[in-house]
Amino acid sequence: QLQLVESGGGLVQPGGSLRLSCAASGFALDYYAIGWFRQAPGKEREGVSCITRSSSSTFYADSVKGRFTISRDNAENTVYLQMYSLQPDDTGVYYCAARSRTIACSIGMMGWYDYWGQGTQVTVSS
Repeated sequence: QLQLVESGGGLVQPGGSLRLSCAASGFALDYYAIGWFRQAPGKEREGVSCITRSSSSTFYADSVKGRFTISRDNAENTVYLQMYSLQPDDTGVYYCAARSRTIACSIGMMGWYDYWGQGTQVTVSS
C-alpha cells in the first residue's frame, strides 16, 4: 500500500525552527515529485514548496522564500521541509504530496498530485 506519512510538527515560538519529514512506504520517493502544502484554520490549502524527482529544481511560495528549505534523502525515502524564522502566519496543518512520471513539480496545482499524507500540525505561538 502506497503511503505518505508526515511528522515533525509541533508548537514553536515565533522565530523558532522545525523540520518536517515526509516518509514514503510502499514506493520509492526518488521517482516522485514532492510538494508541501499547508492549511490554516478557516483558509484554503496553499502550496508551500516542491522539489522535482531529480532534485534539480525547487520552488517556494513567496511567503516562505529564504526561510524554508526543501530537500530529499532518497536513501531514507524521505523528503524534508526545514523551516526557520517561523511566524504565527505559518501555523497550519502541513501536508506532503507525491506525483510520479513527471520531471516537474508544482505548488499551485493540488489536484496534480496522486498521493497525500494525513498532515502534521504546526503551531507558531508565544
